[in-house]
Amino acid sequence: MKRALILIVMALAAMPMPAQVRIVHKGEMTGRFITAHPGKSAAEKEALDLAAHFLIADAPTKTQEWSMAIRKGDIVLSETPTEEFGEDGCRIVIDDRNVWIHGHGKGLVYGTVEFLKRYAGIDYWGEGEAYEPRHQELTLNPVDTVITPTFRYRQSQNYMLRTDPLYKTWYHLEEPSEVFVASYWVHTCDRLLPASRYGKEHPEYYAYYNGKRNPGSASQWCMSNPEVLEIVCQRLDSLFKAYPDRKMISISQNDGSDTYCRCPECQRILDEEGGPSGPILRFINAVADRFPDKEISTLAYLFSVQPPKKTVPRKNVSIMLCDIDCRRQTALTENPSGQEFMKALEGWSKICDNLFVWDYGINFDNYLSPFPNLSTIKDNMVIFRDHNVKMHFSQIASVRGGDFAELRSYLVNNLMWDAGASLDSLQKRFLTRYYGKAGWPVYKYIKLMEGAAVGTDVDLFIYDSPVSYKGNILRPALMRRYNALFDEAEAAVKDDPVRLARVRRTRLPLQYSALEIARTEPERDFEAIGKALDLFESRAREYRVEMINERHNLPDEYCALYRQRYMSDARDNLAYGKPVTYLIDPRPKYLELSKKALTDGLYGGTTYVENWVGWEGTDGAFIIDLGAPTAIHSIATDFLRQLGAWILMPMQVRYSVSPDGENYTEIATIDIPEDRGSKVEFIPVTATCDTTARYIKVEVTGTKTCPEWHYGVGNPCWFFIDEVIVK
Repeated sequence: MKRALILIVMALAAMPMPAQVRIVHKGEMTGRFITAHPGKSAAEKEALDLAAHFLIADAPTKTQEWSMAIRKGDIVLSETPTEEFGEDGCRIVIDDRNVWIHGHGKGLVYGTVEFLKRYAGIDYWGEGEAYEPRHQELTLNPVDTVITPTFRYRQSQNYMLRTDPLYKTWYHLEEPSEVFVASYWVHTCDRLLPASRYGKEHPEYYAYYNGKRNPGSASQWCMSNPEVLEIVCQRLDSLFKAYPDRKMISISQNDGSDTYCRCPECQRILDEEGGPSGPILRFINAVADRFPDKEISTLAYLFSVQPPKKTVPRKNVSIMLCDIDCRRQTALTENPSGQEFMKALEGWSKICDNLFVWDYGINFDNYLSPFPNLSTIKDNMVIFRDHNVKMHFSQIASVRGGDFAELRSYLVNNLMWDAGASLDSLQKRFLTRYYGKAGWPVYKYIKLMEGAAVGTDVDLFIYDSPVSYKGNILRPALMRRYNALFDEAEAAVKDDPVRLARVRRTRLPLQYSALEIARTEPERDFEAIGKALDLFESRAREYRVEMINERHNLPDEYCALYRQRYMSDARDNLAYGKPVTYLIDPRPKYLELSKKALTDGLYGGTTYVENWVGWEGTDGAFIIDLGAPTAIHSIATDFLRQLGAWILMPMQVRYSVSPDGENYTEIATIDIPEDRGSKVEFIPVTATCDTTARYIKVEVTGTKTCPEWHYGVGNPCWFFIDEVIVK
């Protein structure tokens, strides 16, 4: 037995070892980064600059050379036009003498990045932060690999895309302005056929529903109108001539739901095709026939998400399919909303070879709210890949201070390039390098919250509040464990100021959530809340957090408003705890909440999902019984304005008082001007008086219908009330 083992070892020793190439010896590069051709193309120059920025060792003079005599150890960049690699793809060849990086255009640059990542072990996180191992020795085994990206177009979001040009290159990302003519890439209808120009004289160009035409800046078109087709094609012809280097343009519905045309001809097509995508696709195909050498993109979004029954997209039509209505706690195949989207994906993938998926991993209303869906990212990428999706936009926001902004982007960006990569390996690589010794407790925090989300079947929604989760993933027992893990993480890097700052920035969503939950509790420790608010405010400033939601509300504004709105004792409000009788009921889903919400002393937050009482498409009216005749000096009603959720200010509020609940005297009627502000705001409507009464009647005249400038044009709009404050 021993003799056999010795023979095997001797045989293995006698076998020739794979030839290797040494890149670094004693801390110095053995060769140069050079180009394979004289005259260097733009891509080769960019790749050389990139290599100079991320050298394996400190040898900047060795990167800008070109020589016909390629020496052993050189890393050779070669501009190689070929379809073999796919769009943006590359080839890396390592033999016993050299490293060769082949690619065309951006593919060569991306190939250089892939070499630095895969073989030099470099990670770049943006704004100058990187992991750059300083090798004393680096020898590479032979390899010949072609790298073709999973998606030919890759777009994501991160604050560093605005602050660091290198970030986009490192992660192989693209932007609409680089691909789409004049940045016509989504919601383009009003740019192509402006309602400000055509709406008044030609309302027939715009969607018919609710008994009338609805021209407006957010209106949809009447897709069966031949004049619309001619005007749009004339406009496109001008745009293509102005941008001869671009081939792709989007003709896509304006933002908004249920605003498509139901005129007799459009309705006929709707019936034939089984839904609103039918008229849209027939129109898009007609445009594509006029421009056969161009690519025409359109949305399958909200009302148009399901494919038509009959019409098939032309070869030069691209479908941008959006999963906006899906919940995010599990993969798209594992929850009912996702399964509905899967029907659309499967249907479109059977008839379209140019699928673009717009995926949402974001909480638009609270960027700083925990959003534990990292484990679903790879699953969904694989789903898209396996359904022949060619282009992908992962909308994740990733604002500075947002929930795992850096890690979320790192995972998304790497998986858009290679959906087959290991999610767990990517995550552990990032956490270990980015947080150092704090990486392990941060990893445990991620897994603990993800487990809680799955275990409690939480419904992750893209318009939501941390308050929605206070009974499950953010319940007190778990919050204590989360904070203990962050205490452990901070302690692990207390002597490493860079990594300590990263941990504290990552902790902000947990601190923000605690503040949001605290304001909803009937019993509040104002001293403790004040200290927590001061800490959050100082950290948000220190880490340059720019916004807390899609509407660009600022952290400083949030903190100031919190002190004003949530840090006072509600018991000085004469209406506190008093009963409310509704003369016009709110919407049914708010009836139970409405029994207490207007006088419970708890103010609602920036989302309508907690503590607000809503009316849709109607007026509202109610009476508050103070219990006894009371001296009154002012009455105020607290309204929410959130245009993105179709929540508008009402037109008018009337206040009346009564001693007996039967005979009322009007004390004020307040007209409210139209307000198009984009920020989420709380707006009190206040009347001053000098009277004594027991009953207060509040009558609200709702706006009822979204106006022409709003993207719900012609549809019912909401108004929401929280507290009524009587002094």
